[in-house]
Amino acid sequence: MFYEIRRYQAQPGRREEWVRYMEDVVLPFQTSLGMQLTASFVVDDDEDGYVWIRRFEDDAHHTALYKAVYDHDRWKNEIGPAVHDLLIPTQSVVTRVVPTPASPLL
Repeated sequence: MFYEIRRYQAQPGRREEWVRYMEDVVLPFQTSLGMQLTASFVVDDDEDGYVWIRRFEDDAHHTALYKAVYDHDRWKNEIGPAVHDLLIPTQSVVTRVVPTPASPLL
């Protein structure tokens, strides 16, 4: 099992709009296709920063979910373009992490 910690930068002054879109559209869409959301955060000392965490069972699970979400027509035609409008895509950072034995996220 592993997690993705995804750090995004909203367009200046648009974080509130981004969080609303993420919570109303992106997260329900992705979870309806099987994506496992662990947490969602705004960055306390960065007015445009946002972080979320997703969980995957293994590489096959990761590949299947990426295909289900990002190859979906709704993602390509509606959600993806809106995401790119609200965020600064070049500042997105995705980090794959594995919990240690003492982690409560095991």
